[in-house]
Amino acid sequence: MHTRRNFVTALAAAGAGSLLARRSAAQTPPRRIDIHQHFVSPGFLAALTAKNAATPIPGLAAWKGFSPARAVETLDRVGVQTAMLSITAPGVWFGDVQEARTLAREMNDYAAARMVGDHKGRFGLFAVLPLPDVDGSLREIEYAFDTLKADGVGVLTSYGSAWLGDPTFAPVMAELNRRKAVVYTHPTDAMCCQGLIPRVANQTLEYPTDTTRTIFSLVVSETAAKNPDVQFIFSHAGGTLTAVAGRLLGAEMTADNLAKAAAPNTRLYQLRRFFYDTAGSANPVNMTALKTLVPPSQILFGTDAPFFDGAPQVQGLQRAGFTPDELRAIDRDNALRLIPRLSA
Repeated sequence: MHTRRNFVTALAAAGAGSLLARRSAAQTPPRRIDIHQHFVSPGFLAALTAKNAATPIPGLAAWKGFSPARAVETLDRVGVQTAMLSITAPGVWFGDVQEARTLAREMNDYAAARMVGDHKGRFGLFAVLPLPDVDGSLREIEYAFDTLKADGVGVLTSYGSAWLGDPTFAPVMAELNRRKAVVYTHPTDAMCCQGLIPRVANQTLEYPTDTTRTIFSLVVSETAAKNPDVQFIFSHAGGTLTAVAGRLLGAEMTADNLAKAAAPNTRLYQLRRFFYDTAGSANPVNMTALKTLVPPSQILFGTDAPFFDGAPQVQGLQRAGFTPDELRAIDRDNALRLIPRLSA
């Protein structure tokens, strides 16, 4: 009887310990990596504010009160270990070469010192380039990687009437390929397509469409195939890509092809080697379509902070049809393949 009582007591203690362990695990903040987060330096914010007086800058209000410390508070609230910093539209190009170079350098120095440097382990940097200035961009790539030790570069989907597969940008792509660089892309509204539909903001329709345009540009021009060591990341689940992928892939877009590994150097192969983030797309419709086209290994967690709150997106992603293993990979593991230093 005494032995049985000891056994029951031990069993109860073990059960309580297991419950406490589960509760502890549930309360431990997930170590997510946010691949899509924006920042602004004081000098760049001053420049945007000045330009806003003549031409409204969309989203300028989001930078009110921005600081690295407030960004860290958001990371903690959402359960993010590290956020990768990048520029958003309109970028640093306003038609003046020297201005763009100066603003890009100021943004990169600020991010490296005041965010990555001052908050160890909380931020990484996708360096700003002064595109479409090719010579200035090549110099900034050298500075960003060799001096600042940036994790990659951040670019817009288009500049004027040129998308990333445009021959003008070939020297930049070749250098990024030589460095095996991560290239994060953020949408903008192309010169062709601004204010087309009354009461529909460009960010609502033109941004996701421009992401798809630049993906098509990279694939059709064979820029992606010629630069196989560039790791491209596209925002917002690839924009409208899943809706029009059949038009790009043609006969490749069959159930049999989608169920197996893509043949090397096909268009489907290129789409499946690209990475796509979940910002603004953490719902069953977008995610089901995306993981039908590309494997979950190519999907990265992103929030688009400070423009969008990451917490609802975390919840949405958890109900978007992924398995626990897939969610773990999207939250963290896929990003670590791209940027191994974040595992430290």
